[in-house]
Amino acid sequence: MSHFRILTCVLLLSTMSLTNAAERNLWKVGLARRIITPQTSVWLAGYGTKRPPSGKLHDLWMKALALEDQVGNQVVLITSDFQGVPRSMSDRVFALLKSRHQLERHQVMLTFSHNHCGPRLGDDLVDYYPVEPDQVRLVEDYTDHMVTECVAMIGEALNSLSPSVIAEGRGHTTFAVNRRNNREADVPELVAQGQPLVGPVDHDVPVLTVRKATGEMRAVLFGYACHPTTLSFRKWCGDYPGFAQLNLERAHPGAMAMFVNTCGGDQNPLPRRTVQLCEKYGDMLSGAVEDVLKQELTTLKPEIRSKFESIDLEYEHVVTEQELQAYAASSNIILARWARRQLKRLQEGVTFPTTCEYPLHAWLLGDSTLMIGMGAETVVDYAIRFKREFGRTTWVCGYTDDMLAYIPSRRIWDEGGYEGGARIYEYGHPALRWANNVEDRVAGGVHRLVREFTGKVSN
Repeated sequence: MSHFRILTCVLLLSTMSLTNAAERNLWKVGLARRIITPQTSVWLAGYGTKRPPSGKLHDLWMKALALEDQVGNQVVLITSDFQGVPRSMSDRVFALLKSRHQLERHQVMLTFSHNHCGPRLGDDLVDYYPVEPDQVRLVEDYTDHMVTECVAMIGEALNSLSPSVIAEGRGHTTFAVNRRNNREADVPELVAQGQPLVGPVDHDVPVLTVRKATGEMRAVLFGYACHPTTLSFRKWCGDYPGFAQLNLERAHPGAMAMFVNTCGGDQNPLPRRTVQLCEKYGDMLSGAVEDVLKQELTTLKPEIRSKFESIDLEYEHVVTEQELQAYAASSNIILARWARRQLKRLQEGVTFPTTCEYPLHAWLLGDSTLMIGMGAETVVDYAIRFKREFGRTTWVCGYTDDMLAYIPSRRIWDEGGYEGGARIYEYGHPALRWANNVEDRVAGGVHRLVREFTGKVSN
C-alpha cells in the first residue's frame, strides 16, 4: 500500500473517530414557550392584598426544556414567571401529560420563579385576598387556560427534539441578601460603607447551555437563590429574572433563556422597590451568566436518570374548632379569613389531616450534574447543605410543583420568625406551624432518591 493511501486511511479513521465521539455527546433537546401575560384583570399575586393590574413593563413567560438521552429516557423542565403554582393546578398538568405524552411524575418538574408581579393562580394563597365573585371566575378561567397552554407547550417541545450539546458551568453574583439577618432599612448604608452583611447566602449562578452540534446557542438555563420581590407595584413584570432573561435573549438572538429560583425563601434583593434597581439586578445576573459563557464549560454525556417521591411533612398541631373561632375574630385579616374558611370546612364534615404531601425530585444529567427539585419556598440552608453533601455541580431548585408553604431548616425552625414560625396557615394548611422534624424529613427523602441512582451519600 502506498504512503498516500496509508495516510488517507489514517485520516479517514481519525475523522470517523472524531465524528463518533461528537455523536456520543449529542442529546435530543426540544424547546417551546408561551406568553402568559393575562388578558383579563386577574389580580397580581402576593403581598397579601388586592392588586388589580395596571399595564406592564414586559410580557410574562412560561418555557419548556425537553431532554432525551441516547437510550430514549426523557425529562421536561418547565420554568415560569408565576408567583406560585398550587397543587390543584400542577396535578392537572401532570395527569394530562401522562395520558397524552406518557410522561410520569418523575420526568417533569414544574417550576415558578415566585415573581410577585405575576398573576394569581387557582387556590394559591387564597386567603390573602378578599373574596369577590368576578375575581374568582377570572382566576378560575385563567388557571384553566394555563393548564391547557402548559400541556400544549410541552407537546410542542417533545415534537421539536433535535440533536444538541449540553454543557454546564458556575457563575457568581451578590445582590441576594439574607433578609432574616439584615434589616432592610439598614442595608443601603451598610453597603455604602462597605460593611459586611451577615447570614447565610448562596451567590452561585448555575448555568446549563444547549447548543446545536454546529455550535449555535439554542437555550441557556440559569438559577439564583433570591426572592423576585424588587418591585411591588401593579404592573406585569418578571422582576429581576425577567430582565435577566430579556438581556440574554437580546445578546444571543434565537436562543431561549430560562430561570429557576434555587433556594431563595429567606433571601431578598436589597435595596429594592425601584425599576432601576430591578434592571440593575437583572443586569448583574445576566452578566454573571455571560461570564460563565466565556469559560470552558463541562460537556454532559447524554444520560438521564430521574426519580420522584412524595413525602409526608407533619404539622406541629392541627387547629381545633375552638381555636378557629378565636382566630376568626382576629384583627389579622388573613388569619381571620383563613379561620372562617376552615370553620366552614369543618361544618361541611371535613376532617383535617395531620400531615401534608411534599414533592421531591432528583435528576442526574450525565454523570455529574444533579438537579434536586423541592416544593415551595425552601430556605437557603437546603442549597448549602445539599451542595456540601453531593458536590458543587448540584442544582437545588426550590419553587417546584407546589407552592405549599415556607420550608424551614431546623436552624430557622428553632429561631422562628416569618419563614420558620407559626405562619403556614397563610398557605391554607389546617395548622400554624410544621413539626420540628421538617428538615430531617426533607433531607431523608432527598438522600433516598439520590442513593437510588448514584450511590452517593453525605460526606
